[in-house]
Amino acid sequence: MATLSSSSSSILLRPHSPLSSLPPLPSSLSFSPFRPKSPLKSRIFTISNSSPISTPPPLPSFRSKPPSQTTVLVAGATGYIGKFVVRELTSRGFNVISIARRRSGTRGLNDADQTLKLLSGSTVCFSEVTDLTALNLALDDLSLPSIDVVVCCLASRSGGIKDSWAIDYQASINTLLAGRRLGASHFVLLSAICVQKPLLEFQRAKLKFEAELQRMAMESPGFTYSIVRPTAFFKSLGGQVETVKDGKPYVMFGDGKLCACKPISEEDLASFIADCVMDADKACKILPIGGPGQALTPLEQGEMLFRLLGKEPNFLKVPIGVMDFVIGVLEFLSKLFPALEDAAEYGKIGRYYAAESMLVLDPETGEYSSEKTPSYGKDTLEEFFERVIREGMAGQELGEQTIF
Repeated sequence: MATLSSSSSSILLRPHSPLSSLPPLPSSLSFSPFRPKSPLKSRIFTISNSSPISTPPPLPSFRSKPPSQTTVLVAGATGYIGKFVVRELTSRGFNVISIARRRSGTRGLNDADQTLKLLSGSTVCFSEVTDLTALNLALDDLSLPSIDVVVCCLASRSGGIKDSWAIDYQASINTLLAGRRLGASHFVLLSAICVQKPLLEFQRAKLKFEAELQRMAMESPGFTYSIVRPTAFFKSLGGQVETVKDGKPYVMFGDGKLCACKPISEEDLASFIADCVMDADKACKILPIGGPGQALTPLEQGEMLFRLLGKEPNFLKVPIGVMDFVIGVLEFLSKLFPALEDAAEYGKIGRYYAAESMLVLDPETGEYSSEKTPSYGKDTLEEFFERVIREGMAGQELGEQTIF
């Protein structure tokens, strides 16, 4: 297993022979090692029906190779979903390169040795995805002949304004540029289903990167993408299991029917993401995905939990207006004290998840649709609740995402 530090300034960027066969990067997303922080320039694309567009033939697809000869770069490898993606890809026989910081995990609790153990089976490249120059130097030191696919599982930990644009947008751009420079012809992005109705800063950042990714595919023959938009994760619904087990009420907003979801387990989502690596039918598509079964409201989730615990239902219903009042106060104060901007944003995030369903938004009706939200996998929320009741939430900590 190779490990890397990006601190050495004596390493030179080395050319890779396979790049000579790649189509040039579009000027809006070109990489220059001497100007790594040049701003991206937005461009408007028009297609004229009167004159044909001449494009070079597509490159031979990496999908014709066996997994053992296919190199997949995973960014966000130590994240909640990323570590399961690494595990799934390695189990399928892919040559996996995992990008990780030397201090990883929630609040940087894991050191380098713990990270190596977590990502065993893959080659760990220690670097910072927020620094394009460092990322390229670190990857060059691996002396890779090429990269076939990039899987990006990056997500801001807090959802704060600056963090969202630094991670959900810029770090994702850096990962895209670094992968393309080494020949990657497919990019799998872990996004979120909530970007359908973008009211939050991290949603806008994700959508902007999705647009850049799609634009690159338009300009670059032979380059494809898969944008995966999952519904709620199991861990986001498990925060109240232990409190209810201890006899406290199940907290929900309004009547408990304001938001519904088809939650998906980390293993099932990782399996779907791994499918996107080789499945040509999933290329150049936005792919909403949920877990098996019908959508569940918070009320139904609470009733399930009480049934599994053998307890009488005990709900605490909080008016959604309480959150609106708090957000209003925080927004007012943030105008006087800019340091409170993120606090106001966190309030908006909590309000969004309390009121909006994590399902496909039907463009015809403007309503969320359980029927139009695809299902995948075999793990159910009931099985997850049963496991947490027995074993607790170890390994499922919400960290900075905690609401209740």
